[in-house]
Amino acid sequence: MVSATATLAAGTTSTAIALAGSGEAVLVYNASAALAFIRFGMDNSVTATSADVPIPPGSRMLIHAGEFAKTVAAVLASGSGNLYFSRGQGTVY
Repeated sequence: MVSATATLAAGTTSTAIALAGSGEAVLVYNASAALAFIRFGMDNSVTATSADVPIPPGSRMLIHAGEFAKTVAAVLASGSGNLYFSRGQGTVY
């Protein structure tokens, strides 16, 4: 069950946003045309690099981020585009 969705406008430099809603699961959707890399954190100082979790373009991934993840950072391999982070409970999408 999704409690809220946050949109991150990503580019080739790391950008961080606060996660919306509550729950331990985060469904990540990469709506961009580029490979994205993401990293969860507890504050806006979190930075994503190409060594972090890759999310292929046009794909989605369900991640158990835990209750302590408050922010997420993302960086794209090229270009710009949106990533969507839907927080909630559950293990199926």
